[in-house]
Amino acid sequence: MRRFVPALAWTRAYQPADLRPDLAAGFTIAAMLVPQGMAYALLAGLPPEVGLYAATIPVLAYALLGTSRQLAVGPVAIVSLMTASALAPIVAEGTTGYVAAAALLALMVGIVHLALGFARLGFLVTFLSHAVLVGFTAAAALIIGFSQVKHLLGISFARQDRFLDTVGQVGTNLSETHGLTVVVAALCLGTLVAMKRMARRAPSALIVVVLSTAGVEAFGLEDRGVQVVGTIPDSLPAFAIPDVSASLVGDLFAAAMVITLVGFMESVAVAKVYARRHRYDLDPNQELIGLGAANVAAGVFGGYPVTGGFSRTAVNDAAGARTPLASMITAVLVVVTLAFFTPLLENLPRAALGAIIVVAVIGLIDVAEMRHIASVKPSDLISLIAAFAATLVLGIEIGIALAVVVSLLVVLARLAKPEVAELGRVGDAHTYRHIAHNPEAITMEGLVVVRIDAAISFVNATAAKAHVIDLVDRRSDLEAVVLDAAGINDLDAAGADMFAELETELVDRSVALHLANMKGPARAVLRRSGLWKALAGRIHPTMRDAIEHLATRSPTPVDDSLPRSHTMHRDHPVNDYAAVVTETTQFIDVREPDEVAGGSLPGAINIPLGTLPERVGELDPARRVVLLCRSGGRSTQASEYLTGQGFEDVINLDGGMLAVE
Repeated sequence: MRRFVPALAWTRAYQPADLRPDLAAGFTIAAMLVPQGMAYALLAGLPPEVGLYAATIPVLAYALLGTSRQLAVGPVAIVSLMTASALAPIVAEGTTGYVAAAALLALMVGIVHLALGFARLGFLVTFLSHAVLVGFTAAAALIIGFSQVKHLLGISFARQDRFLDTVGQVGTNLSETHGLTVVVAALCLGTLVAMKRMARRAPSALIVVVLSTAGVEAFGLEDRGVQVVGTIPDSLPAFAIPDVSASLVGDLFAAAMVITLVGFMESVAVAKVYARRHRYDLDPNQELIGLGAANVAAGVFGGYPVTGGFSRTAVNDAAGARTPLASMITAVLVVVTLAFFTPLLENLPRAALGAIIVVAVIGLIDVAEMRHIASVKPSDLISLIAAFAATLVLGIEIGIALAVVVSLLVVLARLAKPEVAELGRVGDAHTYRHIAHNPEAITMEGLVVVRIDAAISFVNATAAKAHVIDLVDRRSDLEAVVLDAAGINDLDAAGADMFAELETELVDRSVALHLANMKGPARAVLRRSGLWKALAGRIHPTMRDAIEHLATRSPTPVDDSLPRSHTMHRDHPVNDYAAVVTETTQFIDVREPDEVAGGSLPGAINIPLGTLPERVGELDPARRVVLLCRSGGRSTQASEYLTGQGFEDVINLDGGMLAVE
């Protein structure tokens, strides 16, 4: 039960020492959330009280079911803008139908969250990359900022779906600017900016609300043309299921999906920061459930879509929040405000709310992060710029959808160009490095070593094969290609076909294909395709084994002191060695002494390959000789040497100690 209701865990473990900081954080966020809730409702085209409703029961729901201890859930700027963008083409702003549609949208967003959470599908939201989110957020901040210009200047025009249309309307109506409204807006903006710099912990938004409301009342500014919020109902949020019509659900479905995508990404991004900072685990799927419950609560208690906010979460943490109790305290204080203090907010100027929104969204344009993305991965700028430009020009929903498509295309473009590196040997060790990045790496005569650093699929199979063939065609002395498959995590059917085609083309060039470091998933695909059997004897567990195997079969042996012979020896499976080792058998391990010290097979004596010519006299040519090494390469060379010396019954244990291990 604790898994599905995290509050059962943290309430049982609650420490009295956490109460004071949680109380302080709860009061601080309430002072911030009351004015922001009203301001963001205004941004969404909704009455101010709807923003307050969205800051009550939904906040409690997340506190019970979410896993973040610091995340401050409620109305946020971007989701408010997306709500307005979704509703404006469907329902007339300012009507009861508009408010009802907002509640239905919240309910749909909640259901989508819950469905993804219970199905453990949180990974799906990763289709919105970080670069796309940064570009989209910056564009949304500009759209939000310009949408508030009419409140800052005291002008009126209909809500526009696109940024450029909004800019055009501002220019067209600029002559109608109301001077006193501009003065109020300027004072509010100045106060907010000054307090943000000099008194960061002070409830600057609440102070601006109090001072601007007092100024309107003291100087009679409403009678002089300054627009105010007006009457705010003092009723508490009441339970009511929104009217559901199939046509309206269909119209809002795409918006619900996009708001879920963007809202969850925004929420989890900030929640992860504070989870790492305070060293606790965050469950993304449970976060979907927590945010889903919050949005369902918003839908049935007269609110609109909510999510976790950047700025309020930062303030919540700075104010000392240690558990979700801080959010519960915030929700209770908002309820108290709704019940007793809304009449005091009737003369709140809309210019003050517009100023609060503008200052809040300035921080969403993260230039420093854009520079970081450009320096770390310049190609990510394509997704960032696409998201930014598409959102500004085409609007929120089309913009984010196009940005996701561009992001996926960028990923596919990267997959279609796999990294294929030619490797060379570094020093005396069996270490192989990319020759382009390691000038000291040495290539080997008659042999090319390549590594593919990508899963091979239909997207990149042709390109991967072309890279390998290109490397082969540059060399005229090749006898073999060793493909280091350590970077190939998986294969599909096209990937398996690529290996078969590569084998065919190399055979046409009289070049043998050898594979090394093949991982389990890719190995399983090759087995099912039949290629594993076709490449029998040319698939090696490590690069060292592959190189040693080829060295023993090349015109230049590993040890020049051992002459080659064309007399045949027999191979026998090492795991069945007892069948060929008898009391009279000469059982020899030709590895180096330090290798043998790590373990050998019972009864084997150690005669290193390099000393075999000196010690061959110790052996009886008339008795059977069974040879063992690490992978079969050195024992094969020893077999050929001994048969050349007249030994007639020589058996090589195929696979060596690696097969035993």
